[in-house]
Amino acid sequence: MKVDLKERPKHPIIIEGFPGFGFVGTIATEFLIKHLKAKPIGKIWSNSLMPVVTIHGGEPVDPLGIYYDKKHNIVIFHAISNVSGMEWELSDTLYDLARELDAREIISLEAVNSPKGQSKVFYYSNNENKIKQYEKIKIDPINDGVVAGVTGSLILKVHRIPFSCLFVESSTGLPDSLGAAKLVEALDKHLGLDVDPGPLEKAARRFEEKIKFIMSQAKQTSEAKEQKHLDYIS
Repeated sequence: MKVDLKERPKHPIIIEGFPGFGFVGTIATEFLIKHLKAKPIGKIWSNSLMPVVTIHGGEPVDPLGIYYDKKHNIVIFHAISNVSGMEWELSDTLYDLARELDAREIISLEAVNSPKGQSKVFYYSNNENKIKQYEKIKIDPINDGVVAGVTGSLILKVHRIPFSCLFVESSTGLPDSLGAAKLVEALDKHLGLDVDPGPLEKAARRFEEKIKFIMSQAKQTSEAKEQKHLDYIS
């Protein structure tokens, strides 16, 4: 796995959103990139990634893109590719980069399965100062739950850097734009990003449709490739 960066910001906040339950991390980081006008500064390459690229709006979409918001000094990891099987390697890569950039905080955006579907946001943090900040803005800690994927591996690995997770309840495995919007609202309270809550849910639904399109196209391409392979060997 290789990180290709054109810029190396110092002391940034790193926000990551990988395709997990409800795709809330992917939708939320997509919104943040647009809202903050973050520019692409790099990508993550791996031979384990599916060799498929999606064209959207006439431009190729990086499966694992890295973006930078200079105003707030925020680096955003935005993933639209299936990263199953690469979780440990991705968390190592992200943690190594965070130490290299001397990041002042890592924040994961994730969903937890909840049959209630109330879209309530919870937090986890390894840092006492961050815990006090979340308590101040009245976000409750998560007491019970199962966290998998890149976020789960980061919880086990990150120790030297303040690390937090914002979790939103979701009752659907489908892209959940409302849950993503609730995550962004909570993140705005924590970081002061001047997010206008009015168009937030509408924009999140728009990104939900985009993610659905990209994921469906990638799935169709993968299935067609597999069928072609089966036809060849049969």
